[in-house]
Amino acid sequence: MMKRESVPPGHSPIDIRLWGKEHGLPRPYPVVCHLLDTAAVFGALWDALLGDQVREKVARALGLTMAETRQVLAFWAGLHDLGKITPPFQAQVPEAFAAVRSDPAFGYAPGAERERAFRHEMATHWALALLFHEAGYPGNGRLMRAAVSHQVAQLLGGHHGCFGAVLRSKEVAHGSAHQAGLGGEGWAVQRRAHFVELRRVTGGWAVPERGLPAELAVVVTGLVVVADWLASQTEVIVPLLPSAGWRGTPEEVDEHWERTQKAAPGLVAGAQLGRARFAAERFEDMFPFPPNLLQADLVSQLPGVVRGKGAGLLLVTAPTGDGKTEAALYAASVLGHAAGARGLFFALPTMSTADAMYPRVSAFAEHALSGERALTLLHSMAWLSPAYATAGQVGGVAPAAGEVSADAATATAAGMWLRGRLRGLLAPLGAGTIDQALSSVLPITHNALRLFGLSDKVFVVDEAHAYGPWMHQLLTRLLEWLGAFGAPVVLLSATLSGRTASSLVDAYRRGAGFLEPSAVQPCYPGWVFTDAATGEVNTPREVGSERERTLDVQLRPVVWDTADPAGGPLRAGGRRGALREALEPVASAGGTALVCCTTVAEAQQTFRVLRAAFPQLVASEGALRLLHSRYPANTRQRITAECETAYGKFRSAADITGPRPASILVATQVVEQSLDFDFDLIVSDLAPLAQLLQRAGRGRRHARGSNGRPQWALPEDTPRLVVLEPVDDKGATQVPRTWGSVYDAGLLQRTAHLLLERAGAGIAVPGHVQELVDAVYAEDFVDHLDGSAQRELQRMDAERQADEAAQAHLADMVAICAPADVAGDLYKLSRREAGVTDELLTTRLGADSGRVLCLYEQPDSSLTLDEAGTLPLPTGDRQGLPHAAVVQVMARVTPVPGRWLRGAEGHPAPKSWAKHPVLCDLVLLVMRPVNISSNGSGSAWSCRHGTRTIQISEVGLEAD
Repeated sequence: MMKRESVPPGHSPIDIRLWGKEHGLPRPYPVVCHLLDTAAVFGALWDALLGDQVREKVARALGLTMAETRQVLAFWAGLHDLGKITPPFQAQVPEAFAAVRSDPAFGYAPGAERERAFRHEMATHWALALLFHEAGYPGNGRLMRAAVSHQVAQLLGGHHGCFGAVLRSKEVAHGSAHQAGLGGEGWAVQRRAHFVELRRVTGGWAVPERGLPAELAVVVTGLVVVADWLASQTEVIVPLLPSAGWRGTPEEVDEHWERTQKAAPGLVAGAQLGRARFAAERFEDMFPFPPNLLQADLVSQLPGVVRGKGAGLLLVTAPTGDGKTEAALYAASVLGHAAGARGLFFALPTMSTADAMYPRVSAFAEHALSGERALTLLHSMAWLSPAYATAGQVGGVAPAAGEVSADAATATAAGMWLRGRLRGLLAPLGAGTIDQALSSVLPITHNALRLFGLSDKVFVVDEAHAYGPWMHQLLTRLLEWLGAFGAPVVLLSATLSGRTASSLVDAYRRGAGFLEPSAVQPCYPGWVFTDAATGEVNTPREVGSERERTLDVQLRPVVWDTADPAGGPLRAGGRRGALREALEPVASAGGTALVCCTTVAEAQQTFRVLRAAFPQLVASEGALRLLHSRYPANTRQRITAECETAYGKFRSAADITGPRPASILVATQVVEQSLDFDFDLIVSDLAPLAQLLQRAGRGRRHARGSNGRPQWALPEDTPRLVVLEPVDDKGATQVPRTWGSVYDAGLLQRTAHLLLERAGAGIAVPGHVQELVDAVYAEDFVDHLDGSAQRELQRMDAERQADEAAQAHLADMVAICAPADVAGDLYKLSRREAGVTDELLTTRLGADSGRVLCLYEQPDSSLTLDEAGTLPLPTGDRQGLPHAAVVQVMARVTPVPGRWLRGAEGHPAPKSWAKHPVLCDLVLLVMRPVNISSNGSGSAWSCRHGTRTIQISEVGLEAD
């Protein structure tokens, strides 16, 4: 065993009575042992998780050699829990505390042991600011945030997810006078003794010349957090428990250090926290088909563009169905290889699109990646996804993470992060919803860990055009951080204005240090690349499309009955008549059609109207379907899967023996996203042009030839889109009141004017798309309108611009600052405005939503999870519910508007449910069977909740 220096003269030996871990262990674990364990795991993570480029950046920033950097950072990581050497923390285990409480050396002010609000991570921040200063770390008496000693202390004090505010110099110099929880001199002596001993063992003697920039501070913070969590697992600690009679002498500490260092690499490997490796392979090796024009252009040009430049941002714009997903995955392999990235995260707009992308990323990983390929599915309901729950492990089976030994205040956080074989954004590969990434730039707990999870990966964003001002502003802030990290980014969009494209590209360039704006004009279809090393934006490359077609758009004005948009008496010029006329060929001669509605209620009503209008479809199973968000989770999953089978791509040309049988899908905007549906006809209520083009992309997207085309359909290259424009009795566009929170009225007016101007001309796809998308947002759009129409649209435009500005300002106000603005103060990543909570931020500042669980009352008054009465309401015990029961409950949860739930309380949940955070905010509704004579076929159940009647039937949940 290598001999190390002994404790320096004048320093006290460590006191092993001070415990660091206790929960679930046969006896308390000395704090020095946990500090050493974390330092060892940090070193293993440094070796296995970080790439050479990142390690070199950190070393250069600190002004140290690579070897010195590893030792110093392991030393820092071990110090993360030094704040546990305080009366409030030690008092949490009275038996262990009794030994030091009676020792005169460990004095403290009366009541200091009850200062539970002074958490141990706060104590770490306070104590280390002084200890690093005493160790010679560069300081700044006038500006504490500029002192390296304080910066490192603040970083380590943030290991439970929130960074503390900058301390004042007098607080650092006389900590116990300002925080009684630090204890008296004896406590300070022991903190210093542990500091010195840890420095001796790790060899972290070198003193950094400078502090870390914000982006690298986030990387180090993330490694410290992960090291702490891995080292805190009960099954990791038990083999390392010191034997009886262990005294913590330097020789015994050295022996423990050797043991924990040997164990650390296996622990990291078992957690699957390694690096995926991108190989520069051919497109054909990744996918079972040759590249199309867009993909082929990337194959021939992108490797040369990025060669020698490393990371950068690639923006790809192309029509729906032009293979953007495969283009993005190929580009990710090229960028990932050039930048030395350790994996990728594919961000999508919805849970259903993330579920659909998960197996595609998995297949890509099997063919195109090597190394550690652990893949996660990330969204709030991912654990209910059948594909994720049954997926085999990509790259080996790891032991399940065990229970974590921690104090009560932090056990849940660690357990949640390490509960399975895949660890969220820390895994090398991931597919999930965009909010999982955007939450990293909101001041919520562990946002820095989320940033760390994205810092060294290729970040792919699908549907980059689909986000409103609030999410767009957060995306630009995230791109600033990714630019600072030097992380590769791929943005995909079917419709993106030049102004929006410029804002995204410029955000990434700002993060990389290039402040002058660019004027990006995306070509359609095509791509443009911005490299992070020089900030240069290459000349956009326009490519052709193998799917050029002319979109046949018919704008049909319909009188809209706002009280009952899909029902009411049939009248000339009404919506119901227009629907019947447009869909009659499908019902009579076969083929498939999509009817896209603006709201769930309108989709439900439309479904009923079509059921009455086309009884022949009702008689045929699956010929009339309804898809929206207001179904229980398992029902929506089933319907989505059925739709993917019914309306998806044919497996081969041999499968096309004729037109598909008559079938109509009524849906909401969920079909705009990355679901591979294919219809012969699209009928849509008026929507902004970008959304209409997205929906039109679901028309005739896969070649079938004349054999697969209904007789009534247009030629293969001419998809048909029928747009139902709501008008008043005078023929003027009149946006229904119920659409106010869905679409901007001004954009609808602009879209209607534009489509009217192009009546009979068709829309060339992709030829006209970029021109039209830019035109619908053009400032001079109103110039050619007559006086009253011009004034009305100007008023609407002003309202939209004001609303967009307000949302963007709000997002900018609550989001964390750009990396360049951190300026040594990590508290800026945790600070939030008064009244801004995690819940408020993660629900997009109070989005009006709630979650309900329908309970069905049976004849014997028992409550069940299903109508048939076969699944009793699980009540659990003092330990809560078994995992299978939680899954069973959550599979039946339905999202609803929050206004439905106000003014009344739901049925009381079993007390055991309080043990499960995912169940805490559910509103339980006791449903009883109702007379369904007016509701058509199928069963219906309802309940009274406040002033509303809420009903569930085959069309999902409804409220009067």
